[in-house]
Amino acid sequence: MSEVIKQQIRELLDQHNAVLLAHNYMRDEVQEIADITGDSLALSIEAAKTDADVIVFCGVHFMAESAAILSPGKKVLLPRPDAGCPMADMVTAEELEQLRAQHPGVPVVTYVNSSAEVKAHSDICCTSANALKVVRSLKEEELIFVPDRNLGRWVAKFVPEKKFIFWEGFCPTHERMTVSAVLQKKVEHPDALFICHPESAPEVSALADHVCSTSGMYDYCRTSPATKFIIGTEAGILYKLRLDNPGKEFILASPALFCPNMKLTSLEDVLLALQTLEPVVSVPEEIRVKAKGALDRMLAIPRD
Repeated sequence: MSEVIKQQIRELLDQHNAVLLAHNYMRDEVQEIADITGDSLALSIEAAKTDADVIVFCGVHFMAESAAILSPGKKVLLPRPDAGCPMADMVTAEELEQLRAQHPGVPVVTYVNSSAEVKAHSDICCTSANALKVVRSLKEEELIFVPDRNLGRWVAKFVPEKKFIFWEGFCPTHERMTVSAVLQKKVEHPDALFICHPESAPEVSALADHVCSTSGMYDYCRTSPATKFIIGTEAGILYKLRLDNPGKEFILASPALFCPNMKLTSLEDVLLALQTLEPVVSVPEEIRVKAKGALDRMLAIPRD
């Protein structure tokens, strides 16, 4: 039955001149059929470059918003509108403005794992891959970092000359990965390298051989001479890691690394979205323009 659904999806993608995006944490079968897989912002950037009229975003709500921000002329579909992000929900634009009022003139660096409205009230955005570069680009010695305290504290270690005001948000999935779980995996697999995401708690990141974004994990595991890795991020990443590195072994650091929101989207949901061209995610123009400004300022920073 799944092969029939996949065929129907491909036919409808062609019919609607649509592109199918899947985040690295999606179900295996959804990643398998996607036109483009990757992390949230990279997917939106790539989708904006295509001539597609419709973007089908297999991810969570803030990701579809990012696609709508960068592709205002395209229709953005989110097959599961109930797929949210608890960390993104931990800060609102009103709360952020209250904090800004307490620290006038202090720039706000906002992680892309946030709502369009929060981005619109920020000075510059960042990803887990470029957060350090974004912070170093600021001339100010003090900054507000929203919403992920763990990513912020990981970055702060490398820029001791700057003062951080942290928003106390976090990713529940990464927070569930404990020191004891990681140490147990290290005992069971003493020859494996431990890699984790900077959304992990600081005490967990301290155990890692390498800390990086999901895209960084793909690069690191592909180029590393090591053949065995303990992976400290959401379980969905294992699909592509194993696909791209057939001679290497990947062990999930903890069974708790499972995001229920990322696993909501099924092939049936994708098919229904293409059949109905709903649900549509859009961003009001005033918010879209301001949020795009924060993203553009990040994208203007020269790459290495």
